[in-house]
Amino acid sequence: MNLLTGSSIVKDQRGFGHSALLSCGRANTSLGSMSLGVERPMIWLPESLDSYGLVDIADVVESDVFDGITSAPSSLEQVSFYVIPLLRGAEPLRLMARMPALEVVQAQSSGVDAIVPLLPAGVTLCNARSVHDSATAEMAVTLVLAQLRGIPDYVLDPGFWPAPDDLRPTLADATVLILGYGAIGVAVARRLSGFECEVIAVGRTERPGVEPVSALARLLPRADVVIVTVPLTSETDAMVDAAFLAQMRDGALLVNVGRGPVVRTDDLLAEVASGRLCAALDVTDPEPLAADHPMRSMANVLITPHAAGRTTVLAPRLKSLVAEQVRRYVRGDSLLNIVAGDY
Repeated sequence: MNLLTGSSIVKDQRGFGHSALLSCGRANTSLGSMSLGVERPMIWLPESLDSYGLVDIADVVESDVFDGITSAPSSLEQVSFYVIPLLRGAEPLRLMARMPALEVVQAQSSGVDAIVPLLPAGVTLCNARSVHDSATAEMAVTLVLAQLRGIPDYVLDPGFWPAPDDLRPTLADATVLILGYGAIGVAVARRLSGFECEVIAVGRTERPGVEPVSALARLLPRADVVIVTVPLTSETDAMVDAAFLAQMRDGALLVNVGRGPVVRTDDLLAEVASGRLCAALDVTDPEPLAADHPMRSMANVLITPHAAGRTTVLAPRLKSLVAEQVRRYVRGDSLLNIVAGDY
């Protein structure tokens, strides 16, 4: 049943759907003046319906605000669509186990590695693909340029003046390998297109223009810069280990804007401590690194505090995505960004 029109909707190919609410095990109830004979779904949002521009559907849904800071609303057992508060730790994730009517979880992050293990069986998970792509890609290129051109040296020592033979590498004529060619990897490549560098795309599966992961042994020795954008999965956990790093050419730069545990920290430490490799990391394992961790004081390592997504466009883009997803849910349409398997 389409809650906006009252018309029947066939369950989509995902095998999921509140579109036929009877299939979710809920009893039919009246919508008051609308008299649709369909139970109004309970939606949890980090802010009010009004802040998402959803006032027009207020008469066909129930909603509660849960920001991850205040106590959980009393509608815990009724919630069917849950937008997880961003950067609020594990407690909002644990609540999913206490939501018997839950059908859809909408993450506000691209990575969902912390959510997947706690996701109840049969619940559809959607991520925020497309929301963070631009900001993360910008950060990746920023880290590359800052580290290649020695910007931290100039910032830390305002009186520093390079010697005539102190020449820095550039992106021009360099070879950049992007490990992970999903939405963020593609966004990175798009931004590198004007820098006169060769870009090698590496993805989980081979396709036109994208090399398979199995080709890394052949490709890593060619790369001046390796940018890691992969999510954290069983396949990518500790993927960048001693063997991986050993295949990188001397003087190469490793950039990680994916997830910290994709890179084995102790193995990277050994390489940067020797001076053979450089690194620029927006994510680390653990996160944050201890204040006295050796990499924090190394000139060939640049660390930012998982700041790629912390931009002024984040909130409006997230709200736009959430609003679209809620409307699709209410209409019974296919949702965006559904996470399948080990994504």
